[in-house]
Amino acid sequence: MKYVFLFAACISILAVALICYFLFVNGIPAIKEIGVTDFIFGKVWKPGNDKYGILPMILGSIYVTAGAIIVGVPIGILMAVFMAKYCPKKIYRFIKPAVDLLAGIPSIVYGFFGLVVMVPFMRDNFDAGYSVLTASLLLGIMILPTIIGVSESAIRAVPDSYYEGALALGATHERSVFKTVLPAAKSGIFAAVVLGIGRAVGETMAVIMVAGNQPIIPESICDGVRTLTSNIVMEMGYATDLHREALIATGVVLFIFILIINISFSLLKRRDNK
Repeated sequence: MKYVFLFAACISILAVALICYFLFVNGIPAIKEIGVTDFIFGKVWKPGNDKYGILPMILGSIYVTAGAIIVGVPIGILMAVFMAKYCPKKIYRFIKPAVDLLAGIPSIVYGFFGLVVMVPFMRDNFDAGYSVLTASLLLGIMILPTIIGVSESAIRAVPDSYYEGALALGATHERSVFKTVLPAAKSGIFAAVVLGIGRAVGETMAVIMVAGNQPIIPESICDGVRTLTSNIVMEMGYATDLHREALIATGVVLFIFILIINISFSLLKRRDNK
């Protein structure tokens, strides 16, 4: 069986290697032809005029992801704490399947909900229909199941002796949970946050339907925005030659962007464990 497991591991590594090979072989030449500075820091995306600046999309992805983190991470972690340490069993039997159901809803359904419900509400009340704010709120909702599920599992994995020891030393229930159990589960919670960020960065269809898809640098959270993933999906169907290669190069930038996020959280986790 060890050879079967080794074969499965090699297949996984090979898949990642092939994806990297495809991206870099097809994307790097386009970056060289356009120019690294013009491509990464260019503010104008007009393929018809041979202008391929993706800075607006990079900033759009950062803004939307940051907004989703601000919305989803605190709510998700607190919800996980409630489900693991506070929720009565009768209520838990209803909440747990509901959270699992959220994870199973297709992205396009979230997009329709955002388009039909959230966009009109945000436009009428905050003058921010198709905008960074609306996309951030929708993505914040979408990453909740991931953060809640992984964080709850991490909290439940902490030995009961940690909690009981804190109570024995005179700590209250809340202090025992937030000062003892949560720090002990921080590795799992970090993993939940990383998975949630990965979901937010890579989301496409829902963002396309609520973000406005304007390839410009937004001046406020109420302005429309286009992300890296949206840019690829919207134009790949008809792109040719340098335009197509520039879209693949956008995928290279997105790949590096996610890699930097994962490495940063790994370094942070390693520093906290020392």
